[in-house]
Amino acid sequence: MINIRKLENELWESADLLRSGSKLTSNQYCMPVLGLIFLRYAYSRFKMVETEILKGRPSRGGRVLPVEASDFIAKSALFLPKEAQYDYLLNLPEDISVMELINKDGHTMTSLGEVVNNAMLLIEDQSEQLTGVLPKSYTNFSDEILSELLRIFNNSALDEVGGDIIGRIYEYFLNKFAKNIASDDGVFFTPKSLVKMIVNIIEPFSGVLLDPACGSGGMFIQSGDFVNQSGMNANSTMTFYGQEKVEYNAQLCLMNMAVHGLTGVIQSGDEANSFYHDSHNLNGCCDYVMANPPFNVDKVKSESCESAGRLPFGMPSVNKNKEVGNANYLWISYFYSYLNAHGRAGFVMASSSTDSQGKDKDIREKLIKTGHVDIMISVGNNFFYTKSLPCSLWFFDKGKDETKKDNILFIDARNYYTVIDRTLNEWSEWQLKNINAIVWLYRGEIDKYSSLMEEYHTILNSKKPFVEQVQVLLEKEKSLRAEAKKAVEEAQKREKKKIQEEYDVKFAELSEMLTIAKEANWLYEKFGDGVYVDVLGLCKVATIAEIEAKGWSLTPGAYVGVAPVEEDGVNFEERMTEIHQELLALQAESNDLMDIISKNMKEMGL
Repeated sequence: MINIRKLENELWESADLLRSGSKLTSNQYCMPVLGLIFLRYAYSRFKMVETEILKGRPSRGGRVLPVEASDFIAKSALFLPKEAQYDYLLNLPEDISVMELINKDGHTMTSLGEVVNNAMLLIEDQSEQLTGVLPKSYTNFSDEILSELLRIFNNSALDEVGGDIIGRIYEYFLNKFAKNIASDDGVFFTPKSLVKMIVNIIEPFSGVLLDPACGSGGMFIQSGDFVNQSGMNANSTMTFYGQEKVEYNAQLCLMNMAVHGLTGVIQSGDEANSFYHDSHNLNGCCDYVMANPPFNVDKVKSESCESAGRLPFGMPSVNKNKEVGNANYLWISYFYSYLNAHGRAGFVMASSSTDSQGKDKDIREKLIKTGHVDIMISVGNNFFYTKSLPCSLWFFDKGKDETKKDNILFIDARNYYTVIDRTLNEWSEWQLKNINAIVWLYRGEIDKYSSLMEEYHTILNSKKPFVEQVQVLLEKEKSLRAEAKKAVEEAQKREKKKIQEEYDVKFAELSEMLTIAKEANWLYEKFGDGVYVDVLGLCKVATIAEIEAKGWSLTPGAYVGVAPVEEDGVNFEERMTEIHQELLALQAESNDLMDIISKNMKEMGL
């Protein structure tokens, strides 16, 4: 597993050392460096797909037929001509002129910068949506600096092409290069596990998908993977549309999609500001809407919003300056309005929006009464890469089964996560599946739940009850620790490290199996062989009447209650430190909201 934090730090420290030694500003340095990360990432995916293509490749005269661009198109991947492949660029001689290289326009190249610019142009020729997108300012770099940057990003960790690593690395670099861009208006990278949860619940298979705040394109990448894994081709069954106000983000989105072989139409700049523009004229036309919009945006021009439409439940509160003081319910209204008669939406939203008052509450009441709010999930702190705030996942379904029109599924997952490090949590693969399983049971899709249970048994290679498997693995772990301790103690000094490393591998394998067994047991204890039930502290299906009695709140915690406290063996002092950190984060969020309220009151003359 990649230590993403370590990788980011290493790449940044190396690249920034070169920047500080050049005459380039951060903004001049930013996109070219991101372009090199793109090149490296594209090459990793190219080699992976090439290996797949060559399996069982026919041969003529004893020679395997060479791969072609069409082979990669069929695999939803980006073809890289030889002169645009990372290894080719990396292994060029110091003196480029001795190679007598000719660029695509027929001119001789005498510097590495010219060669990299040419590589970008060759790649743009392979993908219409990349035309004019890739950086081509590499002649601003000396050959020495550019060669060293190529070496820095020749990191094997970037070969792990599953997931949105380029988005993570991109955001880290962008934060370092230009924090004013990355943090403007609450813009920040959407964690992969939140994106996967949205995609898994929305289940995009065919039709039009819109992300009106698309950032680096994570929703498109995960949706494409979801479709492709089902045996279909995402480019054949899906049409991707995106809007992104920040040009940097839109460029990266197009680069990211191209690496994954996806095509889409992405609008950027002021005309792609979703508050004021429906750039693709998709109101009422989308099969799927997915987004992680900026939270709590203020000073949005109300008259421009009204003239742009997409407000089926009316305007949120407007101050004396004719501005919306908090745009959360603009986004929520837009997402609903974009959907067609059977469309589904899934999006990330600030936790405060589930029970905000005033006109927000009026909008929320009208929204709930449509019967199209499907699922609400509370997410705990530290899921976001650069922010510690909690959030909620909202899901709409205009094609919801008539028997479910009066119901909303609430899931409180604030205490269900895997700790990555002190400031970052996520849902593991199995935790994602377990939360998804609750949704399956709510929808009556028992076969999917049964398949997951079968998958657990297969992975664990046992049909025994999961609780018994947990106990067996715990005993094995205990025995292995004793065995390892004895083996290391009895070994000769020069052999101790080697023996410990061998046991560390065994511990890691056993720990993984134990984690899987615990997750299987967590799910089975609650839902057995596949019957949905409300679980105290975790999930509840509430009726609209129950929601009205709670003042039209959509906060899961208001419905699921509090689970009985169990002895978890956690160190008291460590837990108190975590609680203190959570309290500080909530206090900071409270202060921010108080500032917004105070500012709005002043603007209203109150």
